[in-house]
Amino acid sequence: MDENALLAEQLAYYRAGAAEYDRPYAEHADLQELPRCVDGLPIAGDVLELACGTGQWTRLLAARARAVTAVDAAPEMLALARARTASPTVEFVEADLFAWRPPRRYDTVFFAFWLSHVPPARLPGFWDTVADALAPGGKAIFIDDGPAGAGAEDVLADPAVPAAVRRLDDGSKYRIVKVFHEARALTSDLTALGWSVRIRTVAGQFIGIAEPAG
Repeated sequence: MDENALLAEQLAYYRAGAAEYDRPYAEHADLQELPRCVDGLPIAGDVLELACGTGQWTRLLAARARAVTAVDAAPEMLALARARTASPTVEFVEADLFAWRPPRRYDTVFFAFWLSHVPPARLPGFWDTVADALAPGGKAIFIDDGPAGAGAEDVLADPAVPAAVRRLDDGSKYRIVKVFHEARALTSDLTALGWSVRIRTVAGQFIGIAEPAG
């Protein structure tokens, strides 16, 4: 499976399925509860949100931040996020997160349900981008599915890049990158990349806080 083709298909899925994206938040009790954890996270100052999607988290970040820059590659997602987040302190940016580089530094970098869509080979480069985006003393905060999430996915067997198949209401099918990180292994991987990280699990998902070591 070609990694670039898989990432292109992943973006096509999120563009085509933008209107369906919020459905799990209405259907699953654990996802309904998860946004409440934002109140207990060290979100402050200028915030960069990566893969903001439809703005489920953007509006919560805006309530805690001085300003938010929210980035996503899908214009359909950004249109929904703009409609949901009517705040003069939020700037939306359309960009490919694998090519985009932060123009300045932020106190907090936040991403929810994005890390699992980063191919393992691109993980070091992605975390280099996060490090470049952080101001001194800044923190990266991330939320995602743990291994338990695999039970709800149509996981492809033995692909070159961990992947799953997603279906939309019109019957169309798309492959997406889907890496179900285990908290201990992810902690070890990030430590090896030069991060100090704390990860805890919440109802099958995990919440991590990372800082550049030293």
